[in-house]
Formats: sequence, structure tokens, C-alpha cells
Amino acid sequence: MSDKKCERGKYLYLSAHLRAKEAKMLTAEKASRLLDSADFTEAAKQLCDCGYEDMSGMSMDEITAALNARKEAVFRDLVNMLPDKEIGDIFRIKYDYHNAKVLIKAEAMGTEREDLLSSVGRMKTEALKTAYFEESFAFCPDALAKSMMEAKRVLNRSENPQLAEFVLDKACYGELVSVAKKLGSRFISGYVDILIDCANLKTAVRCMRMGKSADFLRNALIDGGSVYTEKIAAANSPEALAAAFAVTKLRSAAAAGAEAVGGGRMTAFELACDNAVMAYLKDAKLVSYGEAPAVAYFAAFEAELTAVRMIMTGLKAGIAPDTIRERLRDFYA
Repeated sequence: MSDKKCERGKYLYLSAHLRAKEAKMLTAEKASRLLDSADFTEAAKQLCDCGYEDMSGMSMDEITAALNARKEAVFRDLVNMLPDKEIGDIFRIKYDYHNAKVLIKAEAMGTEREDLLSSVGRMKTEALKTAYFEESFAFCPDALAKSMMEAKRVLNRSENPQLAEFVLDKACYGELVSVAKKLGSRFISGYVDILIDCANLKTAVRCMRMGKSADFLRNALIDGGSVYTEKIAAANSPEALAAAFAVTKLRSAAAAGAEAVGGGRMTAFELACDNAVMAYLKDAKLVSYGEAPAVAYFAAFEAELTAVRMIMTGLKAGIAPDTIRERLRDFYA
């Protein structure tokens, strides 16, 4: 695939700007210092060096709100600077579908969980709620609208929110594939491929652990990626599943998945999957300018925010630093 739309020259300024911002990002060394702090207050003060506001006097809910506000601000600023705005969609699309799944689950359980809705999707949460509950999808992206209507039908027919979520997941990754093709970037297409591979590998491991049938797995798998869904569905043992991913960037993660099927730790497997994605993103460090550094920064920022949330809420809750440390993923910076 040749690069058709993402002209690297348009990213000269943005790439330089993001390289400067990377210098302040959380690294493994900085994270270790946070965890070695005398207490939560000292860790919160240290985190200010990475551009975060002082959270030393915050409650759990206030920490969550502060981190969500930072995500919204950073996403907004990055999208505004992108020469190709669709790159922002690569990261915002999943939050639209996350919100749709929250609404599906809430309807199925007869509850409201507005606290779980994200404000960084393409659609404002209130607009998405109105579209879903009033079945008025005129202002929704077409794929999102169609998948929400189908998910509602599946939920009404089956009363099983998981089956409705399968519909939304397939549409979400389908949109990512479409945006990647439109942008014509090898790096972005490769990023979407590894995301789909990770999703499918995680699904396959969970299904094997639960003893689900091959037909159930086929219904859950996402089209796309570097491994055909039928090859994954046909894997009838942990070893066969690992072999299906043996020549991909998820080779080590698939081996960890095979161990997880046999009773190994799921957290170790999921960490291996996330680290494989980060390893792919780190290839952008070798690119002086272009869309690759922009995509990598978006993803690296999301990963950093997850790590910060884990560290700060963990320390606030009194979780042992070593326990938090072993759950942290690899860092980009």
C-alpha cells in the first residue's frame, strides 16, 4: 500500500512539537520514582513534572475527573494541530462505541451509568444518548448509527448484552480499517492491524478458558488484522492458537495466551498484548517526521494516562507499590 494522503512534509512542525512534548512524558524510571515516594502526596507532587496538575489533595473521584479533563484537553489540542484530521478519528472512534456499549449495558440492567461515558469521542455524550434512546440517528456517523440500531435489535431479541456488544465491536474496528485505508499510511494500517489481532487473540483466549464453542468464537471475532478469523476459530488447542500468531508481532503474547488457557495468569497475557502494541509504536521513534510520530504520540499519551491512573489511584488506595509496578505496561518515552 502506498502513502496516498498522509504527506509527510505536512507534519514537519507537528513532529518537532511532539518530540519536545515527549521529553516530559512519564518513563519507566519516572514511574519507579513515583512508586518509591514516601507517600501519595509526594508522588502527586513529583507527577507535576510531567505536566499534570497537583493531585495531592484530591479524592479518588477528583483524581478521575482531573485525568479525564486532561485527556479531553490533550485530544482537543492534538486534533486541532493535525494536518489530516482523520488521524484523530483513529483514537476517538473507539470512545463512541465505548459509550454505545455503556448505554446497551445500562438498558439491559435497567440502570444509568453516566459516570462511565467518555467525552472524547466524535459525538457529544448527550447527542449520542438522544440518538440511542430516541432512535434518531440523523447526526450519527453512518456506521455507528447502523451498528447501534442493530445492537438494539440484538439486545431486544436475545436479552444478551454481550451479543449486542459483538455488533458494536465489529463496527468499531470496521470504521478503523476504513479510516486507515482512506489515509493510505502503512504505519496507520499496521497499527490498526495489530489492534485487531490483539482483540481477536484476547477473545480467543477468553473463549478457550470458558469452554466456548468455535461458532461462538466466530461470532465474536473481528474481520481484518494479519491473521484470518477462520484460522483463529479453527485453532482447537492452546498450541494451535499460539501457532496461528507465530509469524506476527504477537508471537510472544500468543505464547503467554496459551499459558493463560492452561491456567496461567490472564494479567501477564494481557500485559504481553499491550506491550506488543507499544513495541510497534516505538518504530515511530525512527521516523523524523510524518504521520507516524503523531499516531504514536496519541497512543503513547493514552497509555501514559492509564499508567498514571493506575499509580495514583493505587497509591491513594494503599495498594503496595510492587503490586502496582508489576501491572504497568511498557512506556513509549
